[in-house]
Amino acid sequence: MENKEIIIDDTYAEAFKTKAVHLLITATTKQLAHTAATEATGFATSFIGCGAEAGIDQYIPPEKTPDNRPGYSIIICQNKTEDLEEQLLERIGQCVLTAPTTAVYNLIDESDKQTNLGFKLSFFADGYQTSYEENDKTYYKIPVMSGDFIIEENFGITNAVAGGNLFIMAKTQQTALLAAQAAVEAIANIAGVITPFPGGIVASGSKVGSKKYKFMNATTNEQYCPTLKDEIEDSQLPEDVNGVYEIVFDALDEDIINEATQKAIEAIKTVPDVVKISAGNYGGNLGKYKINLIKQ
Repeated sequence: MENKEIIIDDTYAEAFKTKAVHLLITATTKQLAHTAATEATGFATSFIGCGAEAGIDQYIPPEKTPDNRPGYSIIICQNKTEDLEEQLLERIGQCVLTAPTTAVYNLIDESDKQTNLGFKLSFFADGYQTSYEENDKTYYKIPVMSGDFIIEENFGITNAVAGGNLFIMAKTQQTALLAAQAAVEAIANIAGVITPFPGGIVASGSKVGSKKYKFMNATTNEQYCPTLKDEIEDSQLPEDVNGVYEIVFDALDEDIINEATQKAIEAIKTVPDVVKISAGNYGGNLGKYKINLIKQ
């Protein structure tokens, strides 16, 4: 049932260009593949304080993977190519190479920039590494205690879009949370997009800089804090709003960001007592992409 009383702001989320890698992690079981993918995308919620923004994209069944084993695709984003390469090396080297029975494959075959991650990680084998060719691609075998870790040599780096977002305002915290979870589930059904925050939901939405502390790069977005709405003059919350959550999502291209926005809004509208949906932007000063909440 659609919540017909909900207000959708005629505004936009301001997204920006970033760089991304899209790769597949497989293992002998779905659980082992998921564990490795989860580890590889940890501590990657926001560029504000993390080295990358990353998340699990999709489950890939065995019949669709190169080695006929279950796997998960992940996306890792960083604004600078060299920093993305460093994040990729560290995350795959420390979180996937170390995980039982894993293998790693590139999912971006055509790109202007590639990084030879497999070649770099092969040195872990201390001279015992071997390589082989298959379907015009090079793979490395790295002997480890559990057998051989398999990794493709080259991984594509592509332009991507970061910063898609929605603000969900509801009458209660619980209703806002239910709506946020519905939005995340809707986005999860779309290939090529991630919600990097815990469970896909942002509890501590932030603003750039600080009104009081010069040493802070980002601080709480007080205009959207329910407990402050009666204490500040510029609160953006309607009187009956007592719960707010934000959804942030990154995608491989602008079309996917737009699709994710609309699918999330449709899901949010099914939850009773949601009062308003809005989004964060900086007047066009942050990024070139304007992701409209209302279809133009």
